[in-house]
Amino acid sequence: MSYRAQFVTLLTAAALATFAVFSSGRAADQTPKLLTEHFMIDAVDPGTKLYIRNKRPEDMTQFAAQKTLLFVHGATLPGEVTFDFPLEGLSWMDYIAQRGWDVYLVDVRGYGRSTRPPEMDQPAASNPPIATTDVAVRDVGSAIDFILQRRGVSKLSLLGWSWGAVITGAYTGDHNEKVDNLVFFAPGWLRTPPPSQTAPPPLGAYVAAPPTRERLQVGAPDDRKRDLMPGFEAWAAAAIASDPVGSKQEPPVLRSPAGYFRTTGISGRQASHIMIQRRSRSPRW
Repeated sequence: MSYRAQFVTLLTAAALATFAVFSSGRAADQTPKLLTEHFMIDAVDPGTKLYIRNKRPEDMTQFAAQKTLLFVHGATLPGEVTFDFPLEGLSWMDYIAQRGWDVYLVDVRGYGRSTRPPEMDQPAASNPPIATTDVAVRDVGSAIDFILQRRGVSKLSLLGWSWGAVITGAYTGDHNEKVDNLVFFAPGWLRTPPPSQTAPPPLGAYVAAPPTRERLQVGAPDDRKRDLMPGFEAWAAAAIASDPVGSKQEPPVLRSPAGYFRTTGISGRQASHIMIQRRSRSPRW
């Protein structure tokens, strides 16, 4: 087996282990009915609202830190498209909630149903990157405080995907007492790009691009690409639909704040080709 194949195998096993952490507590034939609630909460900054979704077993009446989880999305997609898009009738959020967990997701400002900063109503090049990591950490902190107060618990578990791993890691570094478990799924890392003969375009307030198979499958083995990403067309349509402005453009695009790319030093050209296809995990913090 090649090094690449071994590496992919190990990372796949790590990804599956993430599910195992949350899988105990319910038998397959005792799948509970889930209750879904939606909230718009205040961010620290006046005038900014953050979208939060909660799923839990309908009969759950007692809540504990050890069974409370918040999902935090990455740099490109909002929470519901990342964590609550059903494949074969079941989303990741459903899977965890069915096993007796009180599960939440939050959209950082500029994503999904949360407030879109006014810079997103202007051409991207008119403003510097918005929703930087420090801003995202504050938004996640607001969500955490809302959940802890709502449930009367002192801490919860965090699962960060891609940029979400940076956000949750930074939050935990300052608020370790509020975090029970910290899980990194597909955390981002810095890559050395090939040398370019032209200067990269400046990074604007946001990045606008459609989710395409070709872009997201860069680096995947050619003989596997056909079998990867089942249900891609429906997922891509949901991703674009999450942007009320970009979805009406021609061609439709998904706009995502560029704050993450400024944080990591990625250029405008690299940002427009960013991939979300990484698979790794860290254990309990």
